Amino acid sequence: MITLDKELNSLAYHGRGIVIGKRADGKKAVIAYFIMGRSENSRNRVFVEDGDGIRTQAFDESKMTDPHLIIYAPVRVLGNKTIVTNGDQTDTIFDGMDRQLTFEQSLRTREFEDDKPNFTPRISGIVHLENGGMNYAMSILKSANGDPDSCRRFTFAYANPKNGTGSFIHTYKSAGDPLPSFEGEPKDVEIPDMTLDEFTNFVWSNLNADNKVSLFTRYIDLETGKFESRIVNKNK
Repeated sequence: MITLDKELNSLAYHGRGIVIGKRADGKKAVIAYFIMGRSENSRNRVFVEDGDGIRTQAFDESKMTDPHLIIYAPVRVLGNKTIVTNGDQTDTIFDGMDRQLTFEQSLRTREFEDDKPNFTPRISGIVHLENGGMNYAMSILKSANGDPDSCRRFTFAYANPKNGTGSFIHTYKSAGDPLPSFEGEPKDVEIPDMTLDEFTNFVWSNLNADNKVSLFTRYIDLETGKFESRIVNKNK
């Protein structure tokens, strides 16, 4: 178990990252999703509210050179389930689960991104509330060590997570050219005992100042399903 701030500071460029867990008082599910960027196209984005979820949007439409892999809905809600991903597989999961497929089954139709030579992994998470409790799952779809002809799909499921704990997965494990994909299980992290505003500031302040682009956070009440969210955009 490591502290989240230490892990966020471990890399200058995580790519995109998902944190899911339970607050220390055991009353709320915790979600954080952030995007980072190195190119002008990647950095030219903001998060905006979209119903119960969010979507990405160009900050300056005149500078958007390629919306492919850039514009999507990272967060959508389906009943008592909240889906969070780093791409348009959010819609794949939503549509699949709406047809009674599982989280894992829905993602079998998808692969990593086609951004040669990085072949960026698709990372996804889902939070399921039931009977005042929660469980969650995370997924990563990635190439076989950079071979685009082979896709590796991993799903990690967490039942009744302990209070004050969570999991953190991100797209890249380190710097490199091409960027090497995340490896292993999602990292076990402590979820700090904070209000949503404090938690949002905590995550945002520990992301690399040059590369961070946008952050979304959400607390979901396990009893009622009611949620509150925050969005932070570097572009204003």
